[in-house]
Amino acid sequence: EEELKTGYLGNRGEYGLYDYYRARVIFPIIDVSGNVIAFGGRIIDSAKSDRKYLNTSDTPAFKKTKNLYALNYAKNTQEGYFILCEGYMDVIAMHQAGFKNSVASLGTALTEGQARLLKKYASEIIICYDADSAGQAATMRGLDILKKVGCNVRVMRIQGGKDPDEFIKALGAAEFQKRIDAAIPSNQFLLKKISESCRATEDEKALSCYKF
Repeated sequence: EEELKTGYLGNRGEYGLYDYYRARVIFPIIDVSGNVIAFGGRIIDSAKSDRKYLNTSDTPAFKKTKNLYALNYAKNTQEGYFILCEGYMDVIAMHQAGFKNSVASLGTALTEGQARLLKKYASEIIICYDADSAGQAATMRGLDILKKVGCNVRVMRIQGGKDPDEFIKALGAAEFQKRIDAAIPSNQFLLKKISESCRATEDEKALSCYKF
């Protein structure tokens, strides 16, 4: 029982020992050597109030900050770069569509340890986080960390869908490839964000002149 608890596979509740990932779709986390070291679980019944995703916390065999989802597959590709996504479903959709150099940071903000692991296998990283505000904020943080460890970084813009999974389902792999080809260097992305921020500020100033 203690081993099950330590490995985040089970826990004891009011009615006895229960499966930690009950009623969830399970995503095995595999290290670069091919060993299953942890799990992620997505809830099946979206009407339930439980968290959408449940992930293995750090154990003696697993450290979130030193592993990446699907790196065991992506490291064998010959593309010369990785596409960094936010979640399991994004990576699975991209691998199914032929983009087998895709990885994700296991539900955590990208860490320096993960960035160094990426740098070990590819010198260029294309960030493809969600198009919402949280995803864009994570992109900004990721840029700093990746550049700190010496990676060349580009950023994809996927306005046609909230995330890569939705985009590919809606528009297909060919359109997604176009977005990869059009990914912009990190400095250009930062200039765009500054420009957008300044434009928003100017719009706010203009609106403040009117009474509603």
